[in-house]
Amino acid sequence: MYEKSTLDNGLRLVTYKMPQRNSAALGIWIGAGGRYEDGSNKGIAHLLEHLCFKGTGKYSATQIKERIEGVGGSLNAFTSEEFTCYLTKIIAKHLPLALDVLSDMVLGPLLALKDLEKEKSVILEEIKMYRDLPQAYVNELLDELLWPGHPLGMSLAGTLESVSAMRRNQLTDFHGKLYHPKNIVLSVGGDIEHKKVLELIAKIFSKAKPRPPVNFKKVSLNQNSSRSKFFYKQTEQSHLAMGYLSCPREHPDKHAVGLLHIILGANMSSRLFNEVREKKGLAYEIGTQHRHFYDTGAFFIHAGVDNRKVFSALSTILKEMKRIAQCPVSRNEFTRAKEYYTGQLLMSLEDTLDHMLWMGEQESALGRIKSAQDILAEIHKVAIEDLLRVAWDIFKNNNLSLALIGPQSDEEKDKISSLLK
Repeated sequence: MYEKSTLDNGLRLVTYKMPQRNSAALGIWIGAGGRYEDGSNKGIAHLLEHLCFKGTGKYSATQIKERIEGVGGSLNAFTSEEFTCYLTKIIAKHLPLALDVLSDMVLGPLLALKDLEKEKSVILEEIKMYRDLPQAYVNELLDELLWPGHPLGMSLAGTLESVSAMRRNQLTDFHGKLYHPKNIVLSVGGDIEHKKVLELIAKIFSKAKPRPPVNFKKVSLNQNSSRSKFFYKQTEQSHLAMGYLSCPREHPDKHAVGLLHIILGANMSSRLFNEVREKKGLAYEIGTQHRHFYDTGAFFIHAGVDNRKVFSALSTILKEMKRIAQCPVSRNEFTRAKEYYTGQLLMSLEDTLDHMLWMGEQESALGRIKSAQDILAEIHKVAIEDLLRVAWDIFKNNNLSLALIGPQSDEEKDKISSLLK
């Protein structure tokens, strides 16, 4: 189903042939993200991603965009905690062109000083923009509570201080240590032939030299009491973000956490949506999310709440978290959650770009790719009792962190804090 080859220098290629598609999606995944940074260079992975679009020895910044967009393709990239990915979706016959452009960006960015200074200014404005958006900044505050003093608890964009101080030699050093073939996965999905793609990448990447692996700082979990952070801001609406430390990417309970997410806050049928918004009118926006990393994870609840109703909204949320940890979900609710989980999974893999992301992340993170059927089989094994056990283990106040942005008085903060004890 999935084909995989490894070059002599360690670079991995994974492909999935999707016939009767006009498009092909290509992703170049680098094992380099926010976890590979520290306080002194925080944001360097994200800054490097930006600079890779600013020109190479072969293509100018304008040519990079025009080459891809000029044949109907799209070009993008993202930086996460554990990866950086450069990606394109293009008509399949133009895949050699896309591979040529993306590989040149990854292997040979100019990192010109004028581009560095300009892009630092852009990112500094980005940091300021997110700080002005309480619905975004509250999540940064929550990360700091969940993983204090750890790179996972720091903004991917960095700080005003760390970005301002970034120097070109830091970027070239970071690029040299992490942007090498043994730390790269190429993921391709679409109407393509594995053998032909392998021949193309061998011509481009075979001369690149592998480097020694770079390890990131592991997480040491020791939270034994609730944590809270209140950020005073005169807003029309209070924004709260709650997080419970959860399980890592490969933990056996990962799918149980996924099902709890669906039942609690993934859609309009969820408990929190019904209780907080529909029944009590305490919030317009409320939902949940879960994230898994190599050695840790977290379950999130986010809501935008009327300034006068924060205590009531938080009380209702905590009541629902306690209920799901003490009372088994009904068979009907459990079945609907599983159907939603599996349906969303299968639909997400119909597009070439989504399938490329599916393969690339798994191969980069795990060194292997599970098929949709493998995942469905794992989900099928989860029982109602597993949800109760996992909820009881995770949804405890001593495992809870709360960040809140709004115009709360000291008296209101004390009242809210009392709920967390």
